[in-house]
Amino acid sequence: MTKILLVEDNEMNRDMLSRRLARKGFEVLIAVDGLEGVNMARSESPDLILMDMSLPVMDGWEAVRTLKDDPETQAIPVLGLSAHAMTPDRDKAINAGCDDYDTKPVDIKRLLGKIQALLGQDDAG
Repeated sequence: MTKILLVEDNEMNRDMLSRRLARKGFEVLIAVDGLEGVNMARSESPDLILMDMSLPVMDGWEAVRTLKDDPETQAIPVLGLSAHAMTPDRDKAINAGCDDYDTKPVDIKRLLGKIQALLGQDDAG
């Protein structure tokens, strides 16, 4: 089963995304701040990370840079998530090390397509 680490501090977003991903056959791990996300990525070795960029303790940009600087976690694809939809926001996430970027509110079909592309799959699961 494909393991996705969802790093999201908003409870409603966490609940909605984790339930939808689980229904698509993913195992979903949850972290509520950037530091917890980095630690869970190291201990759980997920197949992909969905990283909110606006997080407490350690923001998403710093968390992604930390993950991409660590040989243990640098190969894990990271899909950045943010309510900021402007091109500079996407560029900032990509420059921090995100492999792709999507905006909130999440369009689940579009998000699943990006997840599948990063995992090299034709369909979810």
